[in-house]
Amino acid sequence: MSSTERLQRYLSDERGGCDDEAVAKRLAELEDIDAATGGPALDEDVSVVSALANETRYRIVRTLHVAEEELCVCEFSPLLDVSDSAISHALSQLTDAGLVSRRKDGKWRKYRITPRANALLVALDGSRG
Repeated sequence: MSSTERLQRYLSDERGGCDDEAVAKRLAELEDIDAATGGPALDEDVSVVSALANETRYRIVRTLHVAEEELCVCEFSPLLDVSDSAISHALSQLTDAGLVSRRKDGKWRKYRITPRANALLVALDGSRG
């Protein structure tokens, strides 16, 4: 069964009947909705959400959020049960996603949460109920 046939069945069930014009109208409405959700922002948003979809990366972002200050890469090791290379890799992915920023301070790398990551965590906290 094609997706159009399923849509026609749905519209018929919900509206007590439908013709080709009703299906075409609803398809046009759905295409407008789809167009509004797409674009370059969609790929960027998926990248950001994907970066948080890992316990190590999420804990790093959450730690930076709670700390409210820069942390050195070495300060994550005692908190996370993963290798130093896994921490470095996670920090790199978070930086690429725009969720943390980094700066070199002598021989150390320091990380700070970005406003976007803070906003995401505040939204998550606010959605718990």
